[in-house]
Amino acid sequence: MSMTDPEHVARHWFSKGLHELGHAEQRLLDRLAKRKLVSEDVNAVFRSDLTFGERLADNVSRFGGSWTFIIVFAVILMLWTGVNSFVLKHPFDPYPYIFLNLMLSMLAAVQAPVIMMSQNRQASMDRLDAANDYKVNLKAEIEIMGLHDKLDQIRTDQLAALLMKQQEQIDLLMKLVADDDARKQGD
Repeated sequence: MSMTDPEHVARHWFSKGLHELGHAEQRLLDRLAKRKLVSEDVNAVFRSDLTFGERLADNVSRFGGSWTFIIVFAVILMLWTGVNSFVLKHPFDPYPYIFLNLMLSMLAAVQAPVIMMSQNRQASMDRLDAANDYKVNLKAEIEIMGLHDKLDQIRTDQLAALLMKQQEQIDLLMKLVADDDARKQGD
C-alpha cells in the first residue's frame, strides 16, 4: 500500500477520514509517509524547558526524600535538643523547644508545596511519556498490519501463479489425452 495519499491511508488503517483523526494520529501518518521516527526522548525535551525555579524544586524534592536528608535532619534535631537541654546554662530555646517547633513548621510549610510542584511536573512528564508510547505503539501496530497485508498479497500472488501452473498442466494433460485418443482411432 502506498503511503502517499494520507486520506486513503487514514481510511485504510483507522476507518476514518483524515480530518476525523486526532492530532497524534495525523502527525503519525505524516511521519509514516516520510519514513521518519515517531519516538522522542521526552525526558530530554521536558527537562530542556524547565525554569530555574522548577529545577530547584526538583532538587529540593529529591534531597528532601533522601536518606541523607533524614540522617542530617535527625543529627540537627539531636544537637539542638542536646545543646538546649544539657550544654547551655541559659539555653536560647529551652524545653519545650518552641523556636524549634516554629522552624519545623516553617520548613514543612515551604517543603510541602515544593514537593507537590515537583510531583506535578513528574505527572506532566509521565503524560508526555504515555503519549510518546501511544505514538510508537500505534506506528508499530500499523507497520505490523502493513506486513500482514504484504504477506497476504504474496500468498495471493503465489496462489494465482500456482493455479496458472496447474491449469497449464491440465491443458497439457488434456492435449496428451486428446493426442492419444486420436492416435488410437488412427490405429
